[in-house]
Amino acid sequence: MKFTVAIDGPAAAGKGTIARAVAAEFGFAHLDTGLLYRAVGVKALERAGGVIDPIAAELIAGSLTEADLKRADLRTTLASRAASKVAAIPGVRAALLRFQHDFARRDGGAVLDGRDIGSVICPDAEVKLFVTADDARRAQRRHRELAAAGSELTVAQVLADLKARDARDSRRKDAPLTRAPDAVLLDTTELSIDCAVAEATALIRARIEQGRD
Repeated sequence: MKFTVAIDGPAAAGKGTIARAVAAEFGFAHLDTGLLYRAVGVKALERAGGVIDPIAAELIAGSLTEADLKRADLRTTLASRAASKVAAIPGVRAALLRFQHDFARRDGGAVLDGRDIGSVICPDAEVKLFVTADDARRAQRRHRELAAAGSELTVAQVLADLKARDARDSRRKDAPLTRAPDAVLLDTTELSIDCAVAEATALIRARIEQGRD
């Protein structure tokens, strides 16, 4: 069975947690597409001594492997900022497009989460979700994650970083962060993760059953 679930939204809204949960529920493969850009960004910084060279980033994107997605440093603030920068490079996005397309239509079903899955990568996905939450709640969530990893950033600093990334992702010319017209909005500001997962699961199950009729 080929069945694609596209989950988009800004950082720390809960889309990754929801994506992993629904993938486990239905036995679908899961791809956090943000890791692709984080891996390219980190490798580009390493190759160019702390700056991102667009040409080098394109070459790295074209040769990225699944092993690169298992690096331990892909969840850092540095990797997040680098990901947003390389994602604005058209050649990087083009190089990673086939990887994502192939993953999305694999047998057995797939869940992809990112920022342009429903709008650009998988416009024909059987289910599209746009997961969001207000800025303050997202900053609190990300701050807890970073603090657990040893970060000393304040909530205010995390909030400023999230807003800067949202601006970059929403204003870039190529595949900006946006809600696809047919994506279901899931606002997690006041939702527990269990409730958010339950809503997403119910929607996906209904679509699967509809496809069997």
